Amino acid sequence: MQLNINGEAREVDVEPDMPLLWVLREELGLTGTKYGCGVAQCGACTVHIDGYAERSCQARVGDLEGTQITTIEGLGNPAALHAVQAAWVEHQVAQCGYCQSGQIMQAASLLSETPEPSDEDIDFAMSGNLCRCGTYPRIRAAIHTAARNMGG
Repeated sequence: MQLNINGEAREVDVEPDMPLLWVLREELGLTGTKYGCGVAQCGACTVHIDGYAERSCQARVGDLEGTQITTIEGLGNPAALHAVQAAWVEHQVAQCGYCQSGQIMQAASLLSETPEPSDEDIDFAMSGNLCRCGTYPRIRAAIHTAARNMGG
């Protein structure tokens, strides 16, 4: 089956009910997307599917042909960070860092839908992404900074 991942057509030979998370990590070596809970409750595995934040642990690859999948590796790169990634660095959001790729993908999706989010917008959008280190105040500050830098 063919998947479009980070703007590139990728051929994978897997069962259609395999979760996208495992295809990304085990079949394609894209390990930035993390396994957290496996039941779509923590947000560590968040990617974009057709521009919307989705939990890859519950997305079955057989349902994804013809969609555009973006992982943290496709959001930006060290030479050209996405505004959210740059804000994460500026605010030193990451502590342990495990949940951060999912947090960043969720925040980027929020800003694409709500360019000038309020604290309440941020809290609501990010409420499904858990951070065991409790860096929520820095996450919120970074999202506001990214919104300003994106022209929001």
